[in-house]
Amino acid sequence: MSELTGKVVKLAGLLDYQEAAIVSRTIIDKKTGTVTLFAFDEGQGLSEHTAPFDALVYVLDGEALVTVAGSESRVTAGEMIIMPADKPHSLRAAKQFKMLLVMIR
Repeated sequence: MSELTGKVVKLAGLLDYQEAAIVSRTIIDKKTGTVTLFAFDEGQGLSEHTAPFDALVYVLDGEALVTVAGSESRVTAGEMIIMPADKPHSLRAAKQFKMLLVMIR
C-alpha cells in the first residue's frame, strides 16, 4: 500500500488478467476493513459463501454475475452491488472483469 499512498492511479491498471485464474491485490488492510482489487478471467468465480461483514463490489471493467441470497444480478463496468453481512453470495465472470471489493468490519 505504501507505494500507492498520495499518488493518483488508475485502479484497473494495478493488476492484469491471467488465463483461467483469479488475481487479487490488497490495497488497504486495517482492523476496520479491507479494500481489495480482483481480476477474474471469463468463467472464473467465487462459490457461494457468507461473510460476517457488509461488502461493496464496484466493477471497474467487464461484466460479473453476482448472486445475493438467491437473486442474481448482472453488474457491469461503473456499477456496484452491496452484499450484506451473513447473506449467502457468489460471483462469476460473465466476461473478464475487474472489481474493487470494499469490506467494512
